[in-house]
Amino acid sequence: MFFGIGAGTILLVVIGIMILISAIKILPEYERGVVFFLGKYQSVKGPGLFLIIPGIQKMVKVSLRTVTLDVPPQELITRDNVSVSLNAVVYFRVMSPDKAVIAVENYMYATSQLAQTTLRSVCGQAELDDLLSEREKLNKKVQEILDRQTDPWGVKVVLVEIKAIDLPEEMKRAMAKQAEAEREKRAKIIHAEGEYGAAQKVYEAAELLSRNPTSLQLRYLQTLTEIAAEKNSTIMFPLPIDLIEMFMKPKNASRPDTDKQD
Repeated sequence: MFFGIGAGTILLVVIGIMILISAIKILPEYERGVVFFLGKYQSVKGPGLFLIIPGIQKMVKVSLRTVTLDVPPQELITRDNVSVSLNAVVYFRVMSPDKAVIAVENYMYATSQLAQTTLRSVCGQAELDDLLSEREKLNKKVQEILDRQTDPWGVKVVLVEIKAIDLPEEMKRAMAKQAEAEREKRAKIIHAEGEYGAAQKVYEAAELLSRNPTSLQLRYLQTLTEIAAEKNSTIMFPLPIDLIEMFMKPKNASRPDTDKQD
């Protein structure tokens, strides 16, 4: 008789301990517990230690940390009819745990699907050049649309980043040819500008030398010296009459003075 009473008491104590353990809930700082009382929303509890009534109350955990959602590659056609494949990453966090549990069945899955459709829609309206050069603008636009549509779920989309854009091979070759042609164009323009500048300087130098015949003759002699230094050969140049007169005039001018003295 005593043994039977003792066993029943022990069993009740064990059951009571198990119920107490299941009633004790401890949540870390980054989690909240959405509590339902007989299926009806009651409150949001946490962080820390609190109790719930097993069988009557039910708790759903929700993390408040920022979630990194990887959007798989999406096939789309741009506004200028180019097929591309791109993927992105979405950063979001739960701001209202009760809405994230009550307003949507699975906020993670819902946000992922919404990110895929929004990414295809926004990038499909852009041309290929805008898709490659204005990525920040497209990221901002996708983020704003996602944030506005997930707000009723208590989800805040913090950031959207397009990670990679894959182009068809023929488009890559065409873009490589275009870039090469653009580089050749710039090189020819720079070369032409250099030729124009050199010609302008030569013209200015010629104008300056033409004002003084003596400078022109000195330049002529300097050119002869440079050619003779570079080539070890005999070079014949016509000697201008003006150059001879330059050396002859002082001698001729001194003769009358000598005659007068005589």
